[in-house]
Amino acid sequence: QIDKYLYAMRLSDETLIDIMARFRREMKNGLSRDFNPTAAVKMLPTFVRSIPDGSEKGDFIALDLGGSYFRILRVKVSHEKKQTVQMESEIYNTPEDIMHGSGTRLFDHVAECLGDFMEKQQIKDKKLPVGFTFSFPCRQSKLDEGILITWTKRFKASGVEGADVVRLLNRAIKKRGDYDADIMAVVNDTVGTMMTCGFDDQRCEVGLIIGTGTNACYMEEMRHIDLVEGDEGRMCINTEWGAFGDDGSLEDIRTEFDREIDRGSLNPGKQLFEKMVSGLYMGELVRLILVKMAKEGLLFEGRITPELLTKGKFETKHVSAIEKSKEGLNKAKEILTRLGVEPSHEDCIAVQHVCTIVSFRSANLVASTLGAILNQLRDNKGVGRLRTTVGVDGSLYKMHPQYARRLHKTTRRLVPDSEVRFLLSESGSGKGAAMVTAVAYRLSEQHRLIDETLAEFKLTHEQLLQVKKRMRAEMEAGLKKKTHETAKVKMLPTFVRSTPDGSENGDFLALDLGGTNFRVLLVKIRSGKRRTVEMHNKIYAIPIEVMQGTGEELFDHIVTCISDFLDYMGIKGARLPLGFTFSFPCKQTSLDAGILLNWTKGFKATDCEGEDVVYLLREGIKRREEFDLDVVAVVNDTVGTMMTCAYEDPNCEIGLIVGTGSNACYMEEMRNIEMVDGEQGRMCVNTEWGAFGDNGCLDDIRTIYDKAVDDYSLNAGKQRYEKMISGMYLGEIVRNILIDFTKRGFLFRGQISETLKTRHIFETKFLSQIERDSWRALLGSPEIILVSVRACVEGLFTTSSEFLAMLTANMLVLSPVKGGALQRPVAVLHSAGAAGPPSPTAIVSFRSFSRIMHQTVKDLAPNCDVTFLLSEDGSGKGAALITAVGCRLRDAEQ
Repeated sequence: QIDKYLYAMRLSDETLIDIMARFRREMKNGLSRDFNPTAAVKMLPTFVRSIPDGSEKGDFIALDLGGSYFRILRVKVSHEKKQTVQMESEIYNTPEDIMHGSGTRLFDHVAECLGDFMEKQQIKDKKLPVGFTFSFPCRQSKLDEGILITWTKRFKASGVEGADVVRLLNRAIKKRGDYDADIMAVVNDTVGTMMTCGFDDQRCEVGLIIGTGTNACYMEEMRHIDLVEGDEGRMCINTEWGAFGDDGSLEDIRTEFDREIDRGSLNPGKQLFEKMVSGLYMGELVRLILVKMAKEGLLFEGRITPELLTKGKFETKHVSAIEKSKEGLNKAKEILTRLGVEPSHEDCIAVQHVCTIVSFRSANLVASTLGAILNQLRDNKGVGRLRTTVGVDGSLYKMHPQYARRLHKTTRRLVPDSEVRFLLSESGSGKGAAMVTAVAYRLSEQHRLIDETLAEFKLTHEQLLQVKKRMRAEMEAGLKKKTHETAKVKMLPTFVRSTPDGSENGDFLALDLGGTNFRVLLVKIRSGKRRTVEMHNKIYAIPIEVMQGTGEELFDHIVTCISDFLDYMGIKGARLPLGFTFSFPCKQTSLDAGILLNWTKGFKATDCEGEDVVYLLREGIKRREEFDLDVVAVVNDTVGTMMTCAYEDPNCEIGLIVGTGSNACYMEEMRNIEMVDGEQGRMCVNTEWGAFGDNGCLDDIRTIYDKAVDDYSLNAGKQRYEKMISGMYLGEIVRNILIDFTKRGFLFRGQISETLKTRHIFETKFLSQIERDSWRALLGSPEIILVSVRACVEGLFTTSSEFLAMLTANMLVLSPVKGGALQRPVAVLHSAGAAGPPSPTAIVSFRSFSRIMHQTVKDLAPNCDVTFLLSEDGSGKGAALITAVGCRLRDAEQ
């Protein structure tokens, strides 16, 4: 009969799953910038970004205000052998007149209690970090601020809603003047609960309160929180789920008793979900049901007493007592007798059943909203099965004999693909406030030290101008005959005297060697009204043993690849003109002769340095005795890049490479190139700027991480500038920073994994993934790690892009500018030498890189109007164009 009477309170699993889906939608609305203002479930960011990691230590104060009692704790976290927590606390009463009086009186009371506590602890002379558990809905824009949205749980102090409770408390403390406190964090009791349990179980990422009120918090991905800037890491969200249904979304499951409770409350129309499930209202719900049943003659033979009609006479603690398995019926008789209704044994059984239905409904509803949070966590992590811990506190959960078991069972039934551990918070949310403060203290200290370390990567405008000046001096030394031999920036003449003029025509072969892959191209150039360039290419790998074997093995391998390509294209019988893009420092004596000065980029083939690479190639072709080629030009990849872009834009006169290595070339006036006879016209100069700093002129801005990368490289002491900015080394610099941060205890709990110790394990492509916000696929780590790695990446991008900008600016302003702004397009290629066509790794992949570089060029060369052209076809096409230009000039001479 009672089941039938209270049918609306017995919710099927189908209904609970539907409620779960509704709450998930409410969560999404609350997280959205567009829908949050009208959302019932506010999903408030707490600015708590990390759970305890076990390294916290210090002396902290915690305040816990959330009900009729106010608790103050002193929490000492130490690290002698293992992390231990010592707590001392005092409980202070919060009288009704203060709860309902003015905000000034309330915070004066809190400040007075805190003063009394500090007096007893003899710490009035210390300024300890304070965490403030304030268990009411607050909007936060930082950890140490809380704007009260609305009072709940019978509090009604005036002048507080819409104000910052930290400021109000600070004002009350200052007014007293007898002690000082550093309030570092204001947290909700759910957050405090999660942090308390997170100290014992680092899987804990949900906090749940089921007591006088109800609420939950959980760790949400920053990318889903529209209300806070930034996408890195996670932040704890205070759901404020007590307001679920305030927009009418639960009307179909609210009963007449729920509506009556709401009408008689201090805040009608608000916190409707909380009124259906929490301890403040459960006893009253049961009383209203008993009154109606008695009026209808279903209980107590229709007897209704003044006590039964008195609001608040049937308390939630009575529900807990009546539902005890053995003594429940005796307790029911005792409680009902006090209400004057003279219950029969059947009445006691019926009342026990009513209590069970009401408390079971509460547990079921909480299980459905908790299930929505668990599903969100599982989806965020992209796992099939979630393993997590829920930290729980609250009198209803603790004191009701059946509540916890029912909640656990229903949750596991609703979310079968989650392995959930429920951990009871033994020390309450006060300890959690201290832990939030301890974590905030640890993170602020770590951030300070991290920022201090990474500050070395952030170059000032003055530093860049200084480096620019040094580079200018190095360029001039490289161009002069007297100083060329000792100059580190070699400024090598390329004997490329002209960019394409549009009349080039014919079929050309191009070779492109500059990394772990080697490309052979057939380039068909057609002049006339409709100029076209048709390209066919094939990519071949160069094994590490060939890169670091003998020169003969290397060039035999290259010739084998050419032979295969000629067969592939069916052109082995033709003696085609060939351009050889050879992306290593060469001293050229003519367009078709290049003496290799030194290997870079991991190449170490013997008997090549000091030799003419064109001669070595021709010898390899002779040994093969299969085909012959007309080697017209040997060019650097930067020159190839410039020529490729100059074919599209005749004004292009600078080539820039930012990839595995880095280099630049530009068209210099012949009168400035003392290494080559003649003063008329211009010639392309290959700067070989990777060696900038090899004479120590950059030592003041090289970091310990740059030095470590250099020390363990194949060519220690050489190509120092390239090691500071290029793709081959950026990942390795980050790895060295991560190792240092781990040693200092900032990351990975101080544990350096064997993988992290492996050189080159942190690839530069990871940096582009981090920069593109797909770092989650790489790192399942606490927020401090993500922020640290991100900071490393952004610091390096800023430094390397500013460096490149500074050097580019140098070339732009090297020759005198006559009148007005100088317009010069810069050809840019970014290749990583990956399998397939050169893959972009800097401007294309790192979105901040090009932005910083372009802006810094503007700042450092304000009189130059620069256009950056991305070389789509790589430097291979450029080699063919140089060959075409070379053939054109050779034919003209003949």
